[in-house]
Amino acid sequence: MKISIIGTGYVGLVTGACLAEIGNDVLCLDVDARKIEILNNGGVPIHEPGLHEILKRTRAAGRIRFSTDIKESVEHGEIQFIAVGTPPDEDGSADLQYVLEAARNIGRYANGFRVIVDKSTVPVGTAQHVRNVVEEELKARGIEPTGKNAFSVLSNPEFLKEGAAVDDFMRPDRIVLGVDDDEAGQRAREMIKRLYAPFNRNHDRTLYMDVRSAEFTKYAANAMLATRISFMNDLSNLADAVGADIEAVRRGIGSDPRIGYHFLYAGCGYGGSCFPKDVQALAQTARENGHRLRILEAVEEVNDLQKEVLVGKITKRMGEDLRGRTFAVWGLAFKPNTDDMREASSRRLIGALLERGATVRAYDPVALPESRRVFALDLADKPQQLERLHFVDSQKDALSGADALVIVTEWKEFKSPDFAHLKSELKMPVIFDGRNLYEPEAMAELGIDYFAIGRPHVEFPVA
Repeated sequence: MKISIIGTGYVGLVTGACLAEIGNDVLCLDVDARKIEILNNGGVPIHEPGLHEILKRTRAAGRIRFSTDIKESVEHGEIQFIAVGTPPDEDGSADLQYVLEAARNIGRYANGFRVIVDKSTVPVGTAQHVRNVVEEELKARGIEPTGKNAFSVLSNPEFLKEGAAVDDFMRPDRIVLGVDDDEAGQRAREMIKRLYAPFNRNHDRTLYMDVRSAEFTKYAANAMLATRISFMNDLSNLADAVGADIEAVRRGIGSDPRIGYHFLYAGCGYGGSCFPKDVQALAQTARENGHRLRILEAVEEVNDLQKEVLVGKITKRMGEDLRGRTFAVWGLAFKPNTDDMREASSRRLIGALLERGATVRAYDPVALPESRRVFALDLADKPQQLERLHFVDSQKDALSGADALVIVTEWKEFKSPDFAHLKSELKMPVIFDGRNLYEPEAMAELGIDYFAIGRPHVEFPVA
């Protein structure tokens, strides 16, 4: 099938690559000429495991192309995926300008029946806005949106985890499709069913529903996962206060099959492109409809406060004035297996350390280029602080001359470090662990002063 993907971010690029991988003819559109140049030169503008290999194969087979030509994109695909960004507006609502501009372009250039698929995360009712914009543009061209010029707008939310997006797409646990019941909708349903057939061979994973329910499902899913994270983070702070171990608590409640273990890990707050903005957007949708989602308001507040917890542990141990102190920071991306720095906890932590006069030596396996760009913007008006932030090429380099180590992202390479080397490099054998990678008792036995999230602080040496 001929597919057009509008937007080459995480969702658009993964969607386009995976659909090309199973044999479709895919054209990916982006208005960012720099991105398209990178892709046409064989590069990949984002870090996502497995994506580079798929793009290399599908480029070589001629099944995927990249363009900035809007007219070519609309004319190419019988199915048009809208996968552009929906950043938060000032009030927390999703900014739909890029979605509606994509819809407007489809209306301007469509030359036959089109299935328009909202893949972007959008508020309930967006499909109707898209429908209105396309119809308006068609009529401005003197075209009635019926018969061969009809179109249908579907909602097909993505459930891709950054760092595992390719696997999530190729082996989905569900495919949610919101489809209208009219004649165009039924035609669109058959086309999208055929497109997704290769993913349903073992058993049908498709959940059909009305369009508004599909739009709601995406926000509800992310809100539930964010709630679990904030719930455990809130409990971890109470565990600190009462002397309980949040890891033992996690195992105790996670063993209940009604609860399970997923997203029950305490840490230093969630980030990324989805949870923060989707929680805000759903809460704003509620307010616009005269309702308050009080739980989600608390989820957001807890997450915001959680990003200060590590700073609190550091200042309690080492004082508010950190001038003359150097901290090694392991992990900058908001999660492992990505270079995404959006809402990353490291940004808040490093900003707080620099504000208190500290020097920071930071390392991340893949996010260093993006980190340099992001912190240059974050600290553009604080050049003296930026001078005290040093990005280094290895976790060992980060330790050199540091007073203490702070762990922010749970990359695999941080899970079993050379503790003897670590102790020899640090001026003080102190670790502040925002991801609970190690056991407090084991650290005490090694003579390391270890501070984790919601876990007991064990004095050393252990008898």
